[in-house]
Amino acid sequence: MSADGVILLLSGPNLNLLGEREPEIYGTATLEDHVAAARGAAEGLGFTLEHSQSNHEGDLVESVHAARGATVAIVINAGALTHTSWSLHDALAAYNGVVVELHLSNPAARESFRHTSTIAAVSDGCIAGFGGLGYPLAIEAVARILAARS
Repeated sequence: MSADGVILLLSGPNLNLLGEREPEIYGTATLEDHVAAARGAAEGLGFTLEHSQSNHEGDLVESVHAARGATVAIVINAGALTHTSWSLHDALAAYNGVVVELHLSNPAARESFRHTSTIAAVSDGCIAGFGGLGYPLAIEAVARILAARS
């Protein structure tokens, strides 16, 4: 598969429960709603969006490995693995495309254990705290970063 115009949206543990889980924090939209918003933004900018969700760290690492050479960018909402996964950090460090970290809530405004991101150092930037609006914002960020690099 050619990397031309393919963005991988990677969703971590428990994001499959969006719309049901803690709606006061994460809202009532489902993961499918967020993926649709990201896909619409991507298609509007001439990209193709692929999505993968897993509750298993190793599956997410494998998805990052598979994206090498096959995508131009990864938008990743790693969920709680954001704060603990050095294996995900290392996989993203070996990826040569754009990486945008994404969060529905603002981790800096939440519990102290959420203030540290293991993937921040290997990301081009972070979109956090904008709820569902973050998904199209992350796609827009990818497009602008890619345009600036070309």
